Amino acid sequence: MPEARAMASHLHHFDSADQQKDAATLGMWVFLITEILFFGGLFMAYVVYRSGYPGAWVEASRSLDLRLGAINTAVLICSSLTMALGVQAAQLGRRKALVGWLVATILLGGAFLGIKSVEYAHKFAEHHVPGPSFVFHGAEARPAQLFFSLYFAMTGMHALHMVIGLGLLLNLARQSRAGRFTPAYYTPVEMAGLYWHFVDIVWIFLFPLLYLVGRH
Repeated sequence: MPEARAMASHLHHFDSADQQKDAATLGMWVFLITEILFFGGLFMAYVVYRSGYPGAWVEASRSLDLRLGAINTAVLICSSLTMALGVQAAQLGRRKALVGWLVATILLGGAFLGIKSVEYAHKFAEHHVPGPSFVFHGAEARPAQLFFSLYFAMTGMHALHMVIGLGLLLNLARQSRAGRFTPAYYTPVEMAGLYWHFVDIVWIFLFPLLYLVGRH
């Protein structure tokens, strides 16, 4: 019976469930490498402009809400924990626990986006959004606009990845509730976990680079 379940858990063009899992894992890591290269370009632009305008970077960074940024960091770290617990529940065949941990991860991800939307609203109210209405008092106004351009580009792309991740998790929660995953087949949950951890790690870099400049 276990062998029959394993056979039913892989597509016809794979010889075994293990081969299918290896292919999925390789594909996910290749995808994540391309994502690293994408964010790497943004990080490189950040380094170049920060080295050129260190004073502006300090002044602009201090206008960000450190408290909200720190809360969001804690929220994402907790979401990585719940995602890991969800993968473990899938491995053990604990369907209810898997659904619960996925829902918890979704709620934490939604909380992150909610807090980030509050931050964005503050920036719009303060006219710190690059463009014709941008306002920043002091001699570093023009280079500060570069900082906020990168701030919105980097955090905006990160938020987009979060939205995609939440969509994946919602679909996985629906499938999990229907009993789609078993200890013999939980590859989609594991791959979604890798993606979610990657998104969390990106924020771990963004937080100090954007919020902690000159805070010492």
